[in-house]
Amino acid sequence: MIRKIRIILEMIKFEHTVFALPFAFMGAILGGVVMEQRLPSWGEIGWITLAMFGARSAAMSLNRLIDKTIDLRNPRTEKRALPAGLLKSAEVLAFIIVSFALLIWASANLAPIALKLMPIAVVMLVVYSYTKRFTWLCHIFLGLTIALSPLGGWVAVTGKFDAAAWLLFATVALWIAGFDIIYATQDFEYDRNAGLYSIPAKFGIAGALWIARSLHLVTAFGFLGLFWMTGLSWMYLIGTVVSIALLFYQHWLVKPYDLSRVQTAFFGMNGTLSVVLFVFTIVDLLVLRQW
Repeated sequence: MIRKIRIILEMIKFEHTVFALPFAFMGAILGGVVMEQRLPSWGEIGWITLAMFGARSAAMSLNRLIDKTIDLRNPRTEKRALPAGLLKSAEVLAFIIVSFALLIWASANLAPIALKLMPIAVVMLVVYSYTKRFTWLCHIFLGLTIALSPLGGWVAVTGKFDAAAWLLFATVALWIAGFDIIYATQDFEYDRNAGLYSIPAKFGIAGALWIARSLHLVTAFGFLGLFWMTGLSWMYLIGTVVSIALLFYQHWLVKPYDLSRVQTAFFGMNGTLSVVLFVFTIVDLLVLRQW
């Protein structure tokens, strides 16, 4: 059982939760302060954490199950748990059901609107895994899906939307889409040969990297826009500058003729960015303004 759990955690890349969870907390805290003039309770933070774990676990497991045949034919992914036979499809399906149950349970303990909107998130989580079969905009759809985490955190605490919430949602969506395009350059040849859709397969590696840079440029303006819309101070602004620098450094690492550092750019830089922005936001609100 312990071995199976370890394999499942590896399959869903549990460590990659660092991409979205800090932004979910950031959405919850900013929403509470901007809309409610309060900080989220520890109970709300706990339920948001469980909802995030359920949603992300279900999403990654679904993706692995739906892409089992594709992964088996791709040299880069053929050793993943399902194509390698380390897990059975029935075991992964059972884990997906448990993950969705956890998401529903957690959502039911947050603001009522969170449970009402939860089916939208479930549909997007399911549909994403099929998008590479019919549109090269699959990266944008992934961004919109993962960006539900900060939007969900905001709504879970406040029970309503705000312009700043939508800006945070759009900014995170473009950030995710941009680095997913970079990650997809690794499968450029396979996607083209297999008839799969992706921006690298459509526009080539050089073109894809320029599109990713453009998306991240808009991301930078989005992070700056949050500074003006939420009343955050110079501390958040410093975090934003550091985060933008990480974005630029990510693109400096990856070049059309050298993709050897894609993994560093993907996990190292992006994981650091989300944590950095969250930490500076927390220091801004909890230390400087003593919320």
